[in-house]
Amino acid sequence: MTAVDVPADGERPVGRDAELAVLTRAVTALLHGRGSVVEITGEPGIGKTRLATALMELATRRGIPVVRARAVRGNTTSLQVFRDAWEARRADPRATAGAKTFDEFGDRPGKWAAGCALVLDDVHCCDADSVAAIVRLVRSQVPGPFLLALAHRPRQTAPELLEALEYGVQAGTVTRIEPGPLGPASVAALLTRRDAPGDPESRAAARSQDFASLVCAAAEGSPRYVRLLAAADWRPERWPDRPGTDTAGLLREAKPLIAEFDALTPQAAITASAAAVVGSPFRPEDTARVSGLGLDRTLDALAELERADLIRPADWKGNLAFRHPVVGHVAHERAGVSFRLRAHRRALELIADRGGRASEKARHAEHVLGMDAALATRTLAEGAAEIAAQDPATAAHWLRLALESLPAGGTEPTARTEMELACCRALIASGQLAEARTRAHELLGHRHASLGERQLLQAHAVCAAVERRLGRYAEAAALAGTALGQLPRPLPDPLPTEAAELVIEYGLVHVLGGTHDQVHALLREAVQTSLESDGADLTVLRVLNALCATHAGDLAEATAEVTRCVRLVDALPDPLAGRTPETLALLGSAELYLERFTDAARHLSRGLETDGTGSRQPILLHRLLGLAMAEQWTGRLDASERHAQEVESLARALDFRPAVTLAQAIHATTLVWSLGREYADKAVALVEEAPRATPHGHSWWTASATGLLAHARLLAGDAAGCRRTLLDSEGGNRMPPVRPFSRPFLLSLLATATLECGDHEEAHRLVRTAEADAERLGLPVQEAYTRRARALLHQADGEHDAAAKLLDLAADAFRAADMPVEHAWTLATGIRSFDIAQGRETALGHLDAAEALARTFGAALVQERVAQMRAELSEGDDTAHPLGLLSDREREIAELATTGLRTRQIAERLFLSPRTVETHLSRVYRKLGVSSRLALSDLLRRIG
Repeated sequence: MTAVDVPADGERPVGRDAELAVLTRAVTALLHGRGSVVEITGEPGIGKTRLATALMELATRRGIPVVRARAVRGNTTSLQVFRDAWEARRADPRATAGAKTFDEFGDRPGKWAAGCALVLDDVHCCDADSVAAIVRLVRSQVPGPFLLALAHRPRQTAPELLEALEYGVQAGTVTRIEPGPLGPASVAALLTRRDAPGDPESRAAARSQDFASLVCAAAEGSPRYVRLLAAADWRPERWPDRPGTDTAGLLREAKPLIAEFDALTPQAAITASAAAVVGSPFRPEDTARVSGLGLDRTLDALAELERADLIRPADWKGNLAFRHPVVGHVAHERAGVSFRLRAHRRALELIADRGGRASEKARHAEHVLGMDAALATRTLAEGAAEIAAQDPATAAHWLRLALESLPAGGTEPTARTEMELACCRALIASGQLAEARTRAHELLGHRHASLGERQLLQAHAVCAAVERRLGRYAEAAALAGTALGQLPRPLPDPLPTEAAELVIEYGLVHVLGGTHDQVHALLREAVQTSLESDGADLTVLRVLNALCATHAGDLAEATAEVTRCVRLVDALPDPLAGRTPETLALLGSAELYLERFTDAARHLSRGLETDGTGSRQPILLHRLLGLAMAEQWTGRLDASERHAQEVESLARALDFRPAVTLAQAIHATTLVWSLGREYADKAVALVEEAPRATPHGHSWWTASATGLLAHARLLAGDAAGCRRTLLDSEGGNRMPPVRPFSRPFLLSLLATATLECGDHEEAHRLVRTAEADAERLGLPVQEAYTRRARALLHQADGEHDAAAKLLDLAADAFRAADMPVEHAWTLATGIRSFDIAQGRETALGHLDAAEALARTFGAALVQERVAQMRAELSEGDDTAHPLGLLSDREREIAELATTGLRTRQIAERLFLSPRTVETHLSRVYRKLGVSSRLALSDLLRRIG
């Protein structure tokens, strides 16, 4: 008999509200004298027993007696589960008088358990007589008041009972509860409820939603497997090869599962352990060889394991697998050490005889280090080399084991150094940066004298790589620069692999740090040499060179390089394309600056979910920054805001203040576009905060953030603030140096703000400069910005024909570049000129197009501008006045001309040249549809 304590409220099943509601209804019905049958069915570990316990709690709290018993596998006592329940009922002091012995009517619990809730657990383990008695109870009308709850695993339950239960469900006499897998939120709650093992960081990780999602997927939503993995101190990078780092914790939590193995025959238990050594899925013949039992006995044992539902068919080829990987891990760890040593050695020999891969052998070699260290270390190193690109965490684990097992002085120093370098690279790739840094610096410092020339270059490159991944760009540049000073110049051709690695690392440090000009010459030289290594290194060098060329304004070189790189990268599958994770980030950034926005977003987001390890956080930051900008420019405002916030959080975690500033600037601009003027205060608050974090100096980070902050201010209606941001960010009265590819945009921005502040002459000068820069670049979007700025000048001067033509060209360019928000903004901004130069119908069509785009892409600011322009057009219909077509200067000259003053007299009065006065008068005649001063006077007299 199994006694089960009533659980406290805090121990009720997590994520089972619907199931608990069904149980509550059954208990309530019992209180009203209505009996029922409740079936709790599902996979092992899904929470059936905890639901049965919850039912017990619900009934007990309402004063209903509860009788509970559990069937035991292999017990041959007739009606065992009913006997245990009867004894439990007799032990209850509240039991009413009834049968004195079980044999009187023990298999009819309605007689001795009336008014009770009878909970029978693990009924799939019942003896035949108990099964028959339960079938009779299920098929008969349940006497009331009497609640019968049955918990079982359907795969192991007797067919006749399954049939009876199914019939009851169809007939409505049985209520079935079938709990499914938990979701990530429930798993997070389950992990929070129990204390995670290990240090506080482990507990914090256990409570995080991301970690809970990973555990949920690994455990397949099973509460029992979640608890097992948590107890084992689960690590996602080692799953499913390892359950975690705490074997003792796993075995403590796995006592119910170990009891299932203990109930097996010795032959089946040995076979289960052998299968766990082989690995899941496994072939029967391999298991037979590893166990040493022979094929026939192994097949018999596998049949027993399948009946116990510990293993299941894996595929149509006859392979088998444990019902869940953690079940196999428990089977492996419960086996004795001597058995595991022999079994893994046999498995290693089996794979070698079959000609298996090095990584297959390495998975067994790590378990036989105590038997044959030389064989194990050699096999581990070979396996690590094979999987380093795909699974660096496992590769680092194997190399660490191999290095620890190498006998002192028993290995060639060169071989040990190569293994150390490989271990450092694997640690970096898997995010274990602290250990990687310690090992790399120890190798470079303590063993410097014993390193060969090539190994010394590699050691510097590895040290620089780990410092860069930690965001320590100055240290990384110093390490790589020191080693580069030892290379001959010009660079050797072909360029040795370790030299190429060093050049790449040096290039990455400067490109990611924003000091592109310091490395461009070296990269340009490197791409002109042939390489000893494979094409991946050349691709990275070309991408770096393209980005540097873009920043230097050498767009012809950059465009050609980017085109070559796109062909190379797009031809690679994801694992190879991401072998150097920086490749996609840098290629996407170069495309962004070259206005290939669609391609940029494609490369920046490719395989983005795999860049979340600790080692890749800095490059992930760059990828998200580029993606946020691409999304803002292409109108994906929600995605841009989300990625900007992710960048800000990541940058704060890395303590990289320039990236925090840039992320805030992107966020501010996106907010103004998406929320409009009403919410501009929120965006301006971000704008106000960001400059305090902006670093001093003319860095790429500063210039990029400054431009975005200025744009946010101008969109929010603060032209003076826009000018201050651009001109005063460095304490002077000139715009700070910026990269050539964005200079026309910033000059156009400054010109527009200057025009709105009333300085027409300075605005004209700025636009002329922007136009000259844009013409040199030949980038369509940069030209579009300058055309729009020039059009606004024409509009201010009343030259609406010229303004409308330029605005049409700018809008077309923005549309072709997939910049719908800027396209819509340009149409809405130019409505006054479109109306005067092209007619009301055209103007209204442009407003409709702008409004449709604004609604599609969620640009509230554009919608506000469209509404404003519609109102102005409508107001103009009611109060139209010819003088409204003229600029202030034209109106002034027209009024003086009607007084009889000659051209020279007007010029002297207004301090203008006579030619300027005549030019203005000709514009007045054209706009008002007159041909002389006399006609002008008549018109003005008629309209008052």
